[in-house]
Amino acid sequence: MKTALIFDFAPLLPVTYMYGLGLVIICLLILSFFFYRRGIAGRSLCTIIFFLLFLNPSLVEEKREIVRDVAVLVVDHSPSQSMGDRTARTDEAALHVKQKLETLNGLDVRVIDSATGGNVLVRETNLFEKIDQTLADIPLSRRAGIIMITDGQVHDVPQDKRRFEEYGPVQILLSGEKSERDRQLVVLEAPAYGIVGQDITIRYRIEDTDKSSDNMVSMLIRQDSVKPRMALVPANEDQSVTVRIDHAGQNIFDLEASSVDGELTQANNRVPLIINGVRDRLRVLLVSGQPHAGGRTWRNLLSSDPGVDLVHFTILREPDKLDATPQNELALIAFPFDELFDKKLYDFDLIIFDRYQLNNILPSYYFGNIARYVREGGALLEASGPSFANENSIYATELNQVLPAAPTGNIFEQPFKPAITDIGKRHPVTQNLSWPNPTGDNTPGWSDWLRQIEVTSKSGDTVMTGINDHPLLILDHVGQGRVAQLASDQIWLWSRGYNGGGPQAELLRRLAHWLMKEPELEENALDVTVDNDMLYITRRSLSDNTMDVKITAPDGTVSPLTLTPSDTGALQGRHAATQLGVYTVSDGTKERFALMGALNPPELSGVRTTDARLKKIARASKGGVLWLTDVAQPDIRLLPAGRDYIGRNWIGLRQNGSFNVTGIQNRPLLPPWAWTLALLICVVGSWWLEGRRKN
Repeated sequence: MKTALIFDFAPLLPVTYMYGLGLVIICLLILSFFFYRRGIAGRSLCTIIFFLLFLNPSLVEEKREIVRDVAVLVVDHSPSQSMGDRTARTDEAALHVKQKLETLNGLDVRVIDSATGGNVLVRETNLFEKIDQTLADIPLSRRAGIIMITDGQVHDVPQDKRRFEEYGPVQILLSGEKSERDRQLVVLEAPAYGIVGQDITIRYRIEDTDKSSDNMVSMLIRQDSVKPRMALVPANEDQSVTVRIDHAGQNIFDLEASSVDGELTQANNRVPLIINGVRDRLRVLLVSGQPHAGGRTWRNLLSSDPGVDLVHFTILREPDKLDATPQNELALIAFPFDELFDKKLYDFDLIIFDRYQLNNILPSYYFGNIARYVREGGALLEASGPSFANENSIYATELNQVLPAAPTGNIFEQPFKPAITDIGKRHPVTQNLSWPNPTGDNTPGWSDWLRQIEVTSKSGDTVMTGINDHPLLILDHVGQGRVAQLASDQIWLWSRGYNGGGPQAELLRRLAHWLMKEPELEENALDVTVDNDMLYITRRSLSDNTMDVKITAPDGTVSPLTLTPSDTGALQGRHAATQLGVYTVSDGTKERFALMGALNPPELSGVRTTDARLKKIARASKGGVLWLTDVAQPDIRLLPAGRDYIGRNWIGLRQNGSFNVTGIQNRPLLPPWAWTLALLICVVGSWWLEGRRKN
C-alpha cells in the first residue's frame, strides 16, 4: 500500500464562470499596465491570490494498491513442434521461463499450451487467437508482454500494426535449428472430375530447401492397383503429369516425392488425389435373337436413358425360314459384323445377348473376340431364352469360357416367384430390392415369372433363384471383366405390370451399373471416410466373417484393425488418427487412402523453423527473436516502459506500475481565513508601496 499527494482544484464557481472571471481579470491587468504602470507587480499578485481563492486549490491524498502486471507464456506444442529436438528444447525452455517469471515481483503469469484440449490433429497453428482470449480481461495498462516458445510456424499473426503494441513486448524463442532441411510435395492444380477414358493433367511442385540447380528428385506416381511409374524431375519448379481416368467412380492417384537425408518429416512428401471418373456416354450393344414380348422392354429401358448410346440389332430371319427373296437383297447394305465384333468391339461398355441363338449368321470366331473382350475388362449380360437349352445355345461357342452357368437342357414352363438368396441379400445388386406387397406378408411383393431355363452354376455368386432353388441370376468376375447371366426371358412381365409387376427397372439398372463397375455397386468395396479425427472403414462383404485390415499412418507406422459385421450388412471399424497426412488402408487386395487435414495443410506446408512470420510483430512491440540453440536459458528482466526489451542473451518485460486507488482524502491547501489574510496583506502592502512612491 502506498500514499500519494496530488494537487487539485475545486472551483467555487462553475467552470464557465471561472473562465469569464479569468478573462475579466486579464483585461483589467492589461488596462492597468497601460494606464497605471506604477505598482503593477503588487496588483498582479493581489489578482492572482484573488483568483486562486475562487479556484479553491487542495491536496488530494490517495491510498494506492499496486496491481500486478500480467505476462503470457505461450508454449507451442503443435504437430510441427514434434519434429527433431524441438519438443525437448521447448519443454526445457518453458520450465526455465516459468521458474524465472515466478521470481519476479509484481508479476502474474498466464500459460497457454497449444496442445490443451487433446486435439493432436491441428491443421494450423493459431496462437494469437488463444492469446486474445487470455488477455480479454486484462487492460492494456497491466500487460507486461508475451513470451512465445515456438518454431515460428504461426498462421494467425495479426496484420494490423496498431495491435502490435497492445500485447506489450512480444519475445520469440525459436525452438528449431537454423540449418533445417525439408522436402515437400505441393499440388498446384488437380481436377475433381474426369471423363472415363480421357487424360487429365495434374500440376505440382516439389519444394526443397536445397536451391541448387542440379537438385533432381525421384517422383513416384501410383494409380489404383496399376504398376507405379517413376519420373526424375527438378525441385523448386512447376511440373505436370498426365494420367488417364480408367473407370467411373473414384480414381485414386498417389503422388510421392523421394525423401532426402536429414529432412524434418516425410509426411508432406506424399499426396493422394481422388478424382471422380464420370462416363461421357455409355455405349451398349444389344443383340436380340428371336423376337419376343420382352425385346421392347430392353430397348425401352436403354433408349430412355439420355446417357446411353444404344446399338441394337435383331436377327429377324432364321436360316431355315423359307423365303424366295435372295439373301443379298434382304438389306440395303451388308450388316457390319466385322465393325461391331472386331474393330469397334472395345468401344462398347456393355454387350447384352437377349434370347440369342446360333443361326449361322454371326461367325463363330466373333464369340471368341467377345470372350477375350470380357476377360480384358468388358461386361456381358446374357438373358437366356428357350434356345439356350438346345443345340443352338450360344453356350456351344467360346462364350462358355466366361459364362458362369451351363444349361442342363431342361426348361421349366410354370409360374414361380424369383427369390433372393442369402448372398443376394448382401450383394448390392439385389440388396434391399423390394416391391409393395398387397397381401401384407413377408414374402416378396413382385409377381411370378412363367419360364426358367435350368442351369448349373459353375462359378460366381447366385443372387436370385427360381423353381426348386435353381440358379436364376448369377454374377461373376472373369479376368478383369464381369458377366451376368439371367436364366429366364420373363423379366418383362414385371415391366408390363403382370399381377402387380415388380422392380424390373431398378434390378436392371443396378445390374448394368454393376457390370460397368460403378463403385457404389461393388460387392467387395473398401471405403474410408474421415470425420473429425476418426477414420471410418467400411468393407462390403458377402459373408459375416470378420476381416483384418492394415492402416498405415503418414509416418509409416502400421496398425491392424479388425472389421466386424454391422446392421447394414457390411463390415465396419474405426481408427483414431493421431497425425496429419495420408493414411493408407489395405485389406490385402484393395488399397484406399484417406487424407487427414487439407490437401496441403498449413501445419505441414511449412515445417522449417523461421522468424519470418513473427519478426515484424516482435520488432514493432520493441521485443525480439532469440534462437534457443544460441541461448538455451535467456535471462528475463522487468524494465520500465519506453525502451527496448531485448538483449544479446536476455529478454525483457514491461513494468507498468499500475495501481488501484483504495481511498481518497481531500484537504484544502489553505484555510479560508489564511486566504483572506493573504489577500488583505497583499492589498494593504500594494496600497502602502504605491503611496510611498507617490510621495
